[in-house]
Amino acid sequence: MTQKGRIRPRDSMARWRSLFQSVQKSKKPARRSYTIYRNTPEGEGACRLEGLQVKVVEAEEPEGAVAAGVSQEPERPACCPWQDRWKAGSYVVLVGLLVFIVAFLLGYISSRGSCGACGDLLTVVSEERPYGVGEDPGGAPLYWADLREMFQKHLNKEKMEATIRTMSEAPHPPGSSRLDVLSTHVLNAFTSYGLDHSWTDSHFVGLQKPSRSQPNFLHRVNADGAVLETFPLGDPQVYCPYSASGVVTGGLVFANYGRREDFNLLRQRGVGPQGQLVIVRVGQISYAEKVANAEASRAAGVLIYPDPFDIPQDPRRLELSQNTTIYGHVHMGAGDPYSPGFPSFNHTQFPPMQSSGLPKIPVHPISADVAAHLLRQLTGPAAPRDWHGRLPGVPYLLGPGEPALRLQLGVHNVKQSVMISNIFGCIEGRIEPDHYLIVGAQRDSLGPGAARSGVGTAIVLELARTFAAMARNGFQLRRSLLFVSWDAGDFGSVGSTEWLEGYLTMLHLKAAAYISVDNAALGDDKFFAKTSPALISLIESIIKQVDSPNRSDQSIFDKVTEHNRQWQSEVIRPLPMDSSAFAFTAFGGVPAVEFSFAEESRPYPFLNTMADTYDNLNRALHGRLPAVAKTMAEVVGHLLMKLTHDHLLPLDYGCYGDVLLQHVTRFNEYAALLKSRGLTLQWIYSARGDYVRAAEKLRKDIYSSEEHNERLLRMYNVRIMRVEFYFLSQYVAVTETPFRHILHGHGPHTMAALLEHVSRLREAPEHFDEVLFRRQLALVTWTLQGAANALGGDVWDIDTNF
Repeated sequence: MTQKGRIRPRDSMARWRSLFQSVQKSKKPARRSYTIYRNTPEGEGACRLEGLQVKVVEAEEPEGAVAAGVSQEPERPACCPWQDRWKAGSYVVLVGLLVFIVAFLLGYISSRGSCGACGDLLTVVSEERPYGVGEDPGGAPLYWADLREMFQKHLNKEKMEATIRTMSEAPHPPGSSRLDVLSTHVLNAFTSYGLDHSWTDSHFVGLQKPSRSQPNFLHRVNADGAVLETFPLGDPQVYCPYSASGVVTGGLVFANYGRREDFNLLRQRGVGPQGQLVIVRVGQISYAEKVANAEASRAAGVLIYPDPFDIPQDPRRLELSQNTTIYGHVHMGAGDPYSPGFPSFNHTQFPPMQSSGLPKIPVHPISADVAAHLLRQLTGPAAPRDWHGRLPGVPYLLGPGEPALRLQLGVHNVKQSVMISNIFGCIEGRIEPDHYLIVGAQRDSLGPGAARSGVGTAIVLELARTFAAMARNGFQLRRSLLFVSWDAGDFGSVGSTEWLEGYLTMLHLKAAAYISVDNAALGDDKFFAKTSPALISLIESIIKQVDSPNRSDQSIFDKVTEHNRQWQSEVIRPLPMDSSAFAFTAFGGVPAVEFSFAEESRPYPFLNTMADTYDNLNRALHGRLPAVAKTMAEVVGHLLMKLTHDHLLPLDYGCYGDVLLQHVTRFNEYAALLKSRGLTLQWIYSARGDYVRAAEKLRKDIYSSEEHNERLLRMYNVRIMRVEFYFLSQYVAVTETPFRHILHGHGPHTMAALLEHVSRLREAPEHFDEVLFRRQLALVTWTLQGAANALGGDVWDIDTNF
């Protein structure tokens, strides 16, 4: 790295020449004369220098001119001029040597500190290095400590508390008048903060809502279909959006959480869910995954209930009532399922198609009280011990029930076209304004939504206000900041996904990272980061600088690593499908993270219910809701300060070498079985090696480049921010397989699908399809190789033998 102020050898020689020339010129008698204040007696051979005062008089003055204050005695020649010249020359040489040494040391120290972070692929900001100087030479430098102090000064938890109260006064689903009022509030707030831009982006989407004329129902019927008993389904506004409509009848089977392994165990125990209704517990996986697994097992319908083992249910202790139902969408995907893969703008002419993730069986939530009544009537084998919950008087048998136990589920949800609005605020960057850092949260909620949407909206608004104030006080962002309030989040991140679909062709070139603050404050004991691997190292450095919400003298990092625990195993989680962050990474190829605080002993019981109010959430957090929200804002704010200002994007592009190694080594146990069929995984190992070498080459290029070369910095940042995009498979159609990421996505093109297929060689060889496996292997390999080539830079720099 070349630093300003370093003295190059050529410049050093020029200075030496000028210094010696000045000494030589001093020997010319025509240039200088010396006037001596005290005369030396004539004939004296020795030259006495003590007490003499020498005045240099420029030769250009007229002859006989005397400097003011100098005696008018006759001028005498200076005695021993060669000694004066020798002494002056010595001083010049010593001063020049001293200047050279100091300049050399300063240049060396500067070069050592210019890119110290490149060694571990992240930019580390020193406390001693100006951090917010920007490009204005008149502005005072801001150091990292100054920046943190400025952020803390402007951040206001009382404003966040007021916003949470406002947002959670009543249910505000998409299209409701209540949500319209809140939308206006958010847009006016962005405008009042003095942001560079604020605007609304609208879409017409297909949403499912309960029918007013034909309510959903659950009956017990006899063999002739006559109703014997009707079970209460609770609030008619609590339902499962995107359930299939219709009426189904059958017996009942208990399938634990509805995971794949749960249905596999049912088959092993001889219990078939085919043609039966399946009852499953809330938790472990999303509603959509439960329903997809039940449908794959040919179940007729699904009932979902909260078990007291997973969600405490004692109203005397601020717990869920046993008569409460929990809503959740069941679309195995994100966005508008009636326009999969392309945006729902009102001027788009939609083809007659639907998402493959829409279920074909009806689904409805039920309360724990209704579930207990049904489960008590089951017969059949006993469920495994770890399937047992805490419903009173329930033996937890697998079913099906007695032949007389026949249930009839009727779901009559209707599709409606609803206009939704995403609201944006923006602070433009100074150097790379076309590179965005995005922070967002959903604004809608089928219930009051204090935890679901209130806290996230409050954090987004307060961060927008805080960063706008910081920008007015000297903090100059390198990249642009987008603050977003999403609509229709309760229907499967519809608003955020539709925006991604509408601007996908440009966002993969411009969006550097996305941060979600949905469900940010569900407790204060444990901290979770559901994230892309590229952000893990940056998250580690941030949580070391932010205090825990319940221990002001202890950082979040110190809290999670107590008792010698490993921070990654305690904090890092994969991106879940029901998070808006998932769509950004798996669909858009943008590094993303969703942060949340949660209780260590029990979960927040009112999430996705009509009881998710400010008072209940604040009581669950022991009155510390504003403090927890402020801590989360600090975590996100520190992350945004790093991402918006650092010259080199602090994204760990090299981490995927280790991630790929973890995936690839899982195939080793099948190497012999593959070899027996003439198959090899050598090419996938080779592609992973090419990626590692490309990452190392980029690291070295950055380390050896000039720090202040903006053209190079921009080129490196573009390559770094597109790494996630490189892992999107180019060999599947986005309209059919929207989550194209081979590591985080879903579909036959992923590493997970390839591993699942190869495992059949051992578990069920008759189901192994060699032709399909070869195709899957080729698609995964070429996606990895393409990522390695793209990270490697220009085509003439890529050294790959195909």
